[in-house]
Amino acid sequence: MTAALALPLAQEARAATPATTAPAAAATPATISAGDDNPFRWMELDGLRADFRFMCPAGRCVGFWSLVLTDDIARQKFEGGKFFVYAPATGEFSFFLDTDIAVRTVDHPGQVRLVDTEFMRSHPRVEVRYGNPGHPGRARVVASATTLM
Repeated sequence: MTAALALPLAQEARAATPATTAPAAAATPATISAGDDNPFRWMELDGLRADFRFMCPAGRCVGFWSLVLTDDIARQKFEGGKFFVYAPATGEFSFFLDTDIAVRTVDHPGQVRLVDTEFMRSHPRVEVRYGNPGHPGRARVVASATTLM
């Protein structure tokens, strides 16, 4: 089931990526440029920062923007819970990207990675929370991304 959920997420991540200047098979970090394609530049970020990355699943390199925790948040001590993505206005959950697999929760701050998805674009505020996903109202808000109008 996780792999099935990862496909649309990975496809959205790829769709939000800048074009490469070389064929995919020959792509290297030097041929993938972040440019000004940051889909998060219109968001107010608290505890998050935009990060450009590339990965080469199955030999095809893909560049993409994502949101990760800021260094000061990532260095904090977290115990006894999980990180999850939550939209407080609707009570809906989203996913993190772990390499090229969509996962609902992660254990460590370094695993927090949000990609540009329809979920991110359709909710005015998305929060990264830490605690029990079964009780999101009791979880600690670690970071947030708010769409600027």
